[in-house]
Amino acid sequence: MGGSLVVVEDGFPPEHLLNQGTSYTYDDIIFLPGYIDFPAESVDLTTNLTRNITLATPCVSSPMDTVTESSMAAAMAALGGIGIIHYNNLPTEQATLVSHAKSLRFGFVSDPLCLSPSDTVSDASAVLASSSSYSCILVTESGTTKSKLMGIVTERDLFAAPHRETRLSDIMTRDPISIPAETSFEQAAISLIAKKLKYLPLLSEDGLVVELLSRDSVKRRRELPVSVARPSIGADGKFLVGAAIGTRESDKERLEHLVKAGINVIVLDSSQGDSLYQREMIKYVKRTYPELDVIAGNVVTSYQAQNLINAGADALRVGMGSGSICTTQEVCAVGRAQATAVYKVASIASQSGVPIIADGGIQNSGHIVKALSLGASTVMMGSFFAGTEEAAGGYFYKDGHRLKKYRGMGSLDAMIKGSDTRYLVDKSKLKIAQGVSAAVPDKGSVFRLIPYTMQAVRQGFQDLGISSLQSAHKLCRSGGLRLEVRTGAAQVEGGVHDLAMYEKKAF
Repeated sequence: MGGSLVVVEDGFPPEHLLNQGTSYTYDDIIFLPGYIDFPAESVDLTTNLTRNITLATPCVSSPMDTVTESSMAAAMAALGGIGIIHYNNLPTEQATLVSHAKSLRFGFVSDPLCLSPSDTVSDASAVLASSSSYSCILVTESGTTKSKLMGIVTERDLFAAPHRETRLSDIMTRDPISIPAETSFEQAAISLIAKKLKYLPLLSEDGLVVELLSRDSVKRRRELPVSVARPSIGADGKFLVGAAIGTRESDKERLEHLVKAGINVIVLDSSQGDSLYQREMIKYVKRTYPELDVIAGNVVTSYQAQNLINAGADALRVGMGSGSICTTQEVCAVGRAQATAVYKVASIASQSGVPIIADGGIQNSGHIVKALSLGASTVMMGSFFAGTEEAAGGYFYKDGHRLKKYRGMGSLDAMIKGSDTRYLVDKSKLKIAQGVSAAVPDKGSVFRLIPYTMQAVRQGFQDLGISSLQSAHKLCRSGGLRLEVRTGAAQVEGGVHDLAMYEKKAF
């Protein structure tokens, strides 16, 4: 052979494996490793959400009423991704959520727990029980933020109170130390540490509560890995925030409210996006607000994708029935397994330079690697973020476990509140559920979850020998990315198995 290099092909290119008429999930396939000549930290996850919006982190929180409201949207933007605020509410309420998210500052609590002096220890205990992570209550004149600060109550004060009906005015610490609302995070943190405080209110010039800084917030920000991406900031200098709308005539008024609130991108939210209604809404948005990017969907086929691209979509949302709380495939017998759907739609969308968002089916960092490698530019997640401190809703306890409610927008609970529009349901007709209501365990904060998940994604790309998302997409299209189908036994072998007892921690 004279020392010549022998090239041995192994595995199959995506084009061969995913065009055989079988619908594959993320778990059904496995990638073969590549050659490593770079550190994991150098993997570039910068990507396009739409034709015109770039993100440093390829993560999007789903427009679900138990996932994305102001806190989640702001947190996602702070970490380099973006949150899409749901529309299972009044147009003015959704616009307020958008405005609030864009006005938030990273590290500060913009909606601290507040009660009035006349509220009782019992009231305070109930509020703290549903709190995400804070153990203090600001006592204000009206019991709300933007009201004069009267005092502060901690869990220690509540524990020492003589009776459950004791008023907060009798146990609160009066005239607590505070600082001006315009103080930067760095200066506020220095003040909190120097004064050995656990909580530090930020007040306006007339003494009204604006924000709160906690010792935990300072610690959390300082503990962020150095690899945390730059925040997603718009031309207005504020966080990038997205919002969802439907395709009915009334949604045009909703859109007007959102544009006035400063929305950066709009998602046309439908379980089956290839409809006359969505095509007409895309054209309306592009005609009325030409600077506003439109994410259309959901789609799972090349034909659907091409129709929405032709209508003017700036990005496509891919997935139908793959979410953990979605029953569309079971109820309607329509959809596609997510790995196949992502590859098929990406194959056609890439020809027009339209990014796609893999929406649904993500359970772990490996699934994110697979979605991005098969052509997705970002991944949209609901259940992955449900249960975090920033997710919409409060915590509750059951059998000793701390939980948060999580429901599909096709569940009867959500549809009764108004989400039936995304399923093209006439309000006068019988509602058919395409989702369920559930509960998920406490997952902590996304400020911990996302950085460590993204580091795992970087390590996945390193194992593939891929240093950026753009390189992954090129390798997928050229056939350089190699994969195989896993049998059921192979999937068992690839996970934790044959142990009597174990504890599985992501980080």
